[in-house]
Amino acid sequence: MLSYVQEGLVDIWKENVLEDLKRGLLEYETIGEFLADIKKEFGRGDKELVKVTELQRLEQGSKMMEEFVQEFRRAARGSGYEGCLLIEEFKQGLNRAIRRKLMEAEHQLGTAEQWYNRTTTLDRNWRESKREKDRLRRRKEQGGTIPKPQKQRQILPQPLVWQRKQEMLSQ
Repeated sequence: MLSYVQEGLVDIWKENVLEDLKRGLLEYETIGEFLADIKKEFGRGDKELVKVTELQRLEQGSKMMEEFVQEFRRAARGSGYEGCLLIEEFKQGLNRAIRRKLMEAEHQLGTAEQWYNRTTTLDRNWRESKREKDRLRRRKEQGGTIPKPQKQRQILPQPLVWQRKQEMLSQ
């Protein structure tokens, strides 16, 4: 079985195992023990590698931020990423406009949780703004007028008619 292992880290591991077997430092009584040793040596790394690869490939695209954050959290579990490294991967998956807004913000965010919350808020605001623009555009295309904001005139109280008559009589 080990003769099929030809390159990389696995090849180095194979050479070490064969040397230990020759010296009598290592012994496998069953194939199950041997396979368990292989799984122990390489199994965890494969899971982490799969999770890291998934994190690196995740992109928000047209998804709502809530959905993207949940997918990212799921992929982050078991990846071994935390802190700054986790935040960097998260930023890479964001839409360019949201990432730029966050990078230009006056106060930089510290934790992954803060990034999740802030990006969700920005995404909601952006989507609401887009809906409003679309609504106004459709209204204009349908021939409706878009009301322009008017200056608020200050309305002064007018004296009542009977007060004016009283003033005229008293003169």
